[in-house]
Amino acid sequence: MKTREKHLRMQNSKTRNKKSFIKKWAGKLHLFFGLGIGGLVFIIAVTGCLYVFKDEIENFTRQEVIYHHETRLDEKKMLPIRVLEEKVAQQVPEPFPIHWVNIPIDREMSYMFYWYEHQPDQWNYFEEFPSYKVAYVNPYSGKVLANYDEKNSFFGIVKSIHYSFLLKQDWGKYVVGIPVILFTLMLISGIILWWPKNKAARKQRFWFRWKNVKNWKRKNYDVHNILGFYTSVFGLILSITGLFYAFFIVQAVIYVVFSGGNTVYPDFSHIKTEAPVSDRTPATTDKIANKVKELYPGAYGFSIDLGHPHMDDHEHANFEVFVKHLSYSFHKNSSLIFDENSGELLHAHNPEDKNFGEKAVAANYDIHVGAIMGMPTKILAFLISLAIAALPVTGCMIWYGRRKKKVKARGPLVKPVPAETVSQ
Repeated sequence: MKTREKHLRMQNSKTRNKKSFIKKWAGKLHLFFGLGIGGLVFIIAVTGCLYVFKDEIENFTRQEVIYHHETRLDEKKMLPIRVLEEKVAQQVPEPFPIHWVNIPIDREMSYMFYWYEHQPDQWNYFEEFPSYKVAYVNPYSGKVLANYDEKNSFFGIVKSIHYSFLLKQDWGKYVVGIPVILFTLMLISGIILWWPKNKAARKQRFWFRWKNVKNWKRKNYDVHNILGFYTSVFGLILSITGLFYAFFIVQAVIYVVFSGGNTVYPDFSHIKTEAPVSDRTPATTDKIANKVKELYPGAYGFSIDLGHPHMDDHEHANFEVFVKHLSYSFHKNSSLIFDENSGELLHAHNPEDKNFGEKAVAANYDIHVGAIMGMPTKILAFLISLAIAALPVTGCMIWYGRRKKKVKARGPLVKPVPAETVSQ
C-alpha cells in the first residue's frame, strides 16, 4: 500500500514538474516576444481598429455625392460609359488615364471613376502609388460631383500602415506579417500561462473581482489576463486572416482545408476573347454593363476595367467583371468573363457555383475587417482590435512592475558612503 502511494506521489510530482517546465518556457517566450514586438502589435491593432468603420464614416461624410439627386429618372437616360469617361477626364485633369468604373445597380447612386497607378519598383507607399483617386459622377449629366485623393486620405494611410508600415507592399507585408506570426505564438503561450491550477483559481481568471482590491498592479494584471483570454480565439482568427495577405502558404492552406482537400484552384484563363478587334466599338462597354444589370438586378454594383495601358500593365487572361452582391461586404460575389471586343458573355461564376474553399477565400477580407455579418461583427472586430492593442500596454506594465520590485528587493546598487567620510 505504501509503495503504491509513493508511486502515485512520484507520478504527480513528475506531472507538476512537466507542467511547470512548460509554463516556465511559455512565460519566457511570452515575455521575449512581447518586449520585442509589443510596439508593432500595438500599431497593427490600433490601425486595424481605426479601419473597421471606414465605409460607415465615408458614407456619412460623402453622403451628398454618393447619390446624384436627379429626379424623374424614368424619363431620363444614362450617358454611355465612354462619354462619361471623356467628360470626367475633361473636368478632372490627371496625367494618367481612368482605370476603372464602379457602377451601382441603384439608379439613384453616382458612378465612381477611379485613377489607380502602381510603381512596384519604389520602396514606400507614397512613391509606389503615383495616383489613387476617385470621382463621384452623375451618370445622367456627366457632372463630377466630387473627387477624392484616396492615397493621401486618412483611411488610405491607415490601411497602408496596417498592411505594410507604409513600406513597399511586396516586402512591407512581411515586416507586418512576421510580428503577427509571433503574436499568434504569444496568444498560445498566453493561454498556457493563463490556464489555472484549480477551480478556485479558474473563477478568478474569468471575471474582474475588485471589490477589495486597491492595488493598481493587481488590477492591471487581471485586465491583461482576462482580456487576453476573451480575445484569444478572435485574435487568432484576425491574425490568420491577416497572414492570408502576407504569405501565400496561408491562402493555400485555407483553400485546401475548406475545400475538403482540393489542391487545385478553379482556373478560367482558357476562356479568352475570340472576336476580332474590329468588332469593338464605344458601345461595347455599355453592352457589357447592360448584361450585368439584366443578370443581377438585386446586386449592389459591379466594376468594369476601361482597358487603358497603365504603369504596371500585365497580361490579363480574360476580360473579367466583378459583381458585388451586398453593400456591406465582398464575400458574396460573381465573376463574369466577357469577350471584350464583341461584348458577349462567355462565362459566369456565381456564389452557388463555388466550392467551400473558394467561399472561404472570398470571405477572408470580410472576416478580417468584421464585415462578414454587417454591423454586429464590425463592432466585435472593433472591440477585439482595441483589446489586442491594450495587451502590449498592460503586459509591459506587468513587466515593469516586477522589474522595479526586483530592483527594490536587491537594495541599492551603490554602497552608501559613511557619513564620517563625507565630513572629512
